[in-house]
Amino acid sequence: MAILSDKDIKKYLDEGRIVIDPITNEKQIQPSSVDLRLGDQFKGFKIITKPYIDPFDNTDLESYMSSITVEEDKPFIIHPGEFTLATTYENVKLPDDIVARVEGRSSIGRLGITMHVTAGYIDPGFEGNITLEISNIGKMPVALYPGQRVCQIVFETMTSPSEKPYGHEDRDSKYMGQTGPQVSKIKEDFDIINGGK
Repeated sequence: MAILSDKDIKKYLDEGRIVIDPITNEKQIQPSSVDLRLGDQFKGFKIITKPYIDPFDNTDLESYMSSITVEEDKPFIIHPGEFTLATTYENVKLPDDIVARVEGRSSIGRLGITMHVTAGYIDPGFEGNITLEISNIGKMPVALYPGQRVCQIVFETMTSPSEKPYGHEDRDSKYMGQTGPQVSKIKEDFDIINGGK
């Protein structure tokens, strides 16, 4: 596997093999990545009386979260210890022979903000907005503005195209075509549906 350079990223974008929509400034293209911006939709956990989240429970996980849309030119404030789901402003589409990773920007990380808790990997064939799992591990609240560059996407070529890319009819592609931040769909995992088997 090889990481795409800025030259190859531009080529793949021009050819339509990789789609990032919209890119409004060529400065978003870095030496080996593309900066992505923060969307205006967020989801945060409500304070509830239930003692834990059980993926085997059929209760809708959406009911544990509240949705917020931030007005133009207004910030979303994330406090120390808080976790929120957000989304990229851009829609991303990958071919069946490219994988991608989302990494936080250094300038944001130095404020104590992580852009993804664990799910920074994007399968070949994926299409949609990227849900960001944002945490504030610092000591101070931080203002995040929709449209702000908060993360970067890195592309890697695969040794061969995937036989069953994300979105294939034989795959469990729960987040294909997602728009806005999406809550966990773990209850749709085949092993949970089948009672852990």
